[in-house]
Amino acid sequence: MSAADHVFYPWSVQGGPNPPMITGASGSWFWDEHGKKYLDFSSQLVNVNIGHQHPELIAAIVEQAQLLATISPTVGNQARSELARLITERAPGQLNRILFTTGGAEAVEHAVRLARSCTGRTKMLAAYRSYHGGTGTAIGLTGEPRRWGAEPTNVDVTRFFAPYPYRSPWGTSSPEEETAAALSHLRQVIELEGPNHIAGLILETVVGTNGVLVPPPGYLAGVRALCDEFGIVYIADEVMVGFGRVGEWFAVQAWEVEPDIITFAKGVNSGYVPLGGVLIAERIAQRYDDTLYPGGLTYAGHPLACAAGVASIGIFERDGILDHVRTVGADVLGKGLQELASRHPSIGEVRGLGFFWALELVRDPATREPLIPFAATGAAAEPMLRVTAAAKERGVWPFNAGNRFQIAPPLTTSADDLRTGLELVDEVLEVADEYVR
Repeated sequence: MSAADHVFYPWSVQGGPNPPMITGASGSWFWDEHGKKYLDFSSQLVNVNIGHQHPELIAAIVEQAQLLATISPTVGNQARSELARLITERAPGQLNRILFTTGGAEAVEHAVRLARSCTGRTKMLAAYRSYHGGTGTAIGLTGEPRRWGAEPTNVDVTRFFAPYPYRSPWGTSSPEEETAAALSHLRQVIELEGPNHIAGLILETVVGTNGVLVPPPGYLAGVRALCDEFGIVYIADEVMVGFGRVGEWFAVQAWEVEPDIITFAKGVNSGYVPLGGVLIAERIAQRYDDTLYPGGLTYAGHPLACAAGVASIGIFERDGILDHVRTVGADVLGKGLQELASRHPSIGEVRGLGFFWALELVRDPATREPLIPFAATGAAAEPMLRVTAAAKERGVWPFNAGNRFQIAPPLTTSADDLRTGLELVDEVLEVADEYVR
C-alpha cells in the first residue's frame, strides 16, 4: 500500500481508478509524476483564477507568515482589514461589510443564517440545477444529484426552476420569453409558499457545475424586484463566478444588479490558502451593530489567505486581467467554440461568458437528446467518460459534468494556450460524434 492509498477522496468511488499524482504546476499547466503535462481547462475546481504558482502570491504568503502566521478572527489584522477594504470598494452598491470564512460552503451557511436572523423567517428558496456546497445547509439547498446521498438534510427549502433556454421547462422560443416565464413561475412559487415565511432566495449568478447557464436578459433584475416586493433576502452565490471568471469583479455587475448578500471564495485568492466570505449590504449588517451575530469560525479570514487575496487584487488590476477575460474570452474561446460547433454534430449548444463555457453534447441535434441521461451512472455514463478520458489522454483537463464539456481555464491563460486547448478539444469531440444518430 502506497502513501496515497490512505487518502479518502471526495465525491469519488474509493475503489475506482487511482487519480494521477500531480507533482508540479506553472501558469495554466500542471504535470504528474511521469512528466505528463495537462493544460488546465478547469482551473482545478474553478478556483485557480490567477494561475498556478504565481510568484507574487507565493511571496505575499511567505512575507505574511514571517510577520504573523495566524491570529484569531476576533481581533484586528492588517491583511484582513485591507482585503475587506479592497473587496468592498469593488463590490456593487451598499455591499460594504464582509464576514470572512474559509470556503464557499461556509459562506453559504452564514449567508442563510443572516437571512433567517434578520427576517425572522425560516424558509429558503433555491433553484433546481444548482450547487451550493457540501456542508449541512449548503447541500440541503443544492438542487442536483449530489444532494441525494446526503438526504434527509432537514433544510427548510422550496425549489424552483430557473431559466434554461436550451431545455426550457416552459417550451419558450426566445430568451425574452424564457425570462417572462421564469419570473412568472417564481412569483407563483413565492405566493404558494407564503411570502411571510420566506427568509431568502439563493441563486448562482451564472450556474456553474450544472451547465454554465447564463441568465437571459432581465431575469436577475426581475428576481431582485420580486425579492424587494416580498421582503426576501436575495443571496447571489458567486463562489464560482466571482473575481473575474466572467470578466467582472462580481458577475452580477454584468447585469447591473445589486443583491443583499454575495457569497464568494475560490477566485478571491485562487485557493492558494483556503478563504471565503459573505459580502453583506449595510442595511442588513447594521442590524448587528448592537446585537450579537450568532456565528464564527476559528480560521475565518486567516492572515495568510488574506495576504494572498490582497496581492491577487493588485495583480488583477496591474495586469488588466478583467479586460483580458472579456476580450480573449469572446474573441478566442467564444468564437473558437462556435467554430467547433459548426464541425461537430454532437454539440447541441455553445454557451458561456468570459472564461466560463459549456458545450452541451447531444445524440440528436434535432431532438436535443443528451449524450447521456440525467444523473447517469455505470454503462449509461460511458460516452461522457470516454470523452473526458480522451481529453486527459491528449493533455487537456476539462471541467466536465453531466452531458456537458465545460471549460474554465485560469484567467491568465494566453490566447495561444487557449487555441492549443481548442485544437485538442476538436480531436476529443470526435469521440462524442460517434454517438450521434
